[in-house]
Amino acid sequence: MNKKNPYIKGQIFHICNKSIANFGIYKDPKNISRFLKAIDYLNNTKKNLSLTKYLRSIKNKKNQFNLLIPKPNQIVKIIAYCLMPDHYHLLIKLLKDNSLSKYISDLENSFSRYFNIKFKRKGPIWQSRFRSVEITTDEQLLHVSRYIHLNPTTAELVKKPEDWRFSSYREYINNKKILKEIMTEITINNPSRYEKFCEDQIDYQRKLKKIKKLILD
Repeated sequence: MNKKNPYIKGQIFHICNKSIANFGIYKDPKNISRFLKAIDYLNNTKKNLSLTKYLRSIKNKKNQFNLLIPKPNQIVKIIAYCLMPDHYHLLIKLLKDNSLSKYISDLENSFSRYFNIKFKRKGPIWQSRFRSVEITTDEQLLHVSRYIHLNPTTAELVKKPEDWRFSSYREYINNKKILKEIMTEITINNPSRYEKFCEDQIDYQRKLKKIKKLILD
């Protein structure tokens, strides 16, 4: 995205980035938790707490921490997400003009500092600048959300996508309000239908990955 085609309020993007040399930056659940909390903390134009104080404030409030629930003063709407051992996926809708680059850069830099301090290392942890693909149709949005949610099964980390704790899929199929009232951008508003839409494609997406790997190899 450049100055001639800036990030505009209302646009939807699939955002992803990968660690250097497929390094397992998210293998530890504590690292995943820290990244998810940073997503929430930084997604606010009127932060009145430092990150340290914010982390303390939600330490014992696990049930109140939900990235999919809208909050005041947000920069982006989190439509879907999935954290894999060496990369992340975010599906987001912009709520502020020209704010995406700074938001994602702040997020990645915050996690880089945390990770380097924790493991006493220096240097970058990301392969490159984050990638962003604009979602322009309802059909594309639906299929990208499925692709994101099926990442753990495609990688054969779990048998069913709901077995992976670090994505929004469980909320989609277990919390009726998510599809019916909150994720109005998703054209399937019934959790059972969405579950079928995703899980009918598990084997196909796995096979597709293997075919791509054979071609690239």
